Amino acid sequence: MPLQFIGIDPETGDKHSPTVWVDREHRELVLQGWRPGTELAAECAAFEVPGHAKGIPEDEAVIRIPARMVHMIREACECDTRSLQLSG
Repeated sequence: MPLQFIGIDPETGDKHSPTVWVDREHRELVLQGWRPGTELAAECAAFEVPGHAKGIPEDEAVIRIPARMVHMIREACECDTRSLQLSG
């Protein structure tokens, strides 16, 4: 099943494109955002969460999403919740 496009940051122009999709088949949100700077990446990697190793695993990434896109992320969450209710 193809990704369902939710939205793209309308303020980034044609050179940048933080984007939100829903992958219904895998029940996941798919986010495209900006790479973090060196300091932010180091801060995230050093953050301690009980029961988890420090660092960013090789198969994961930290991204930055503009706060103005929160409504798109909420819409993606609601879309996924609705699909789960329909299939469950």
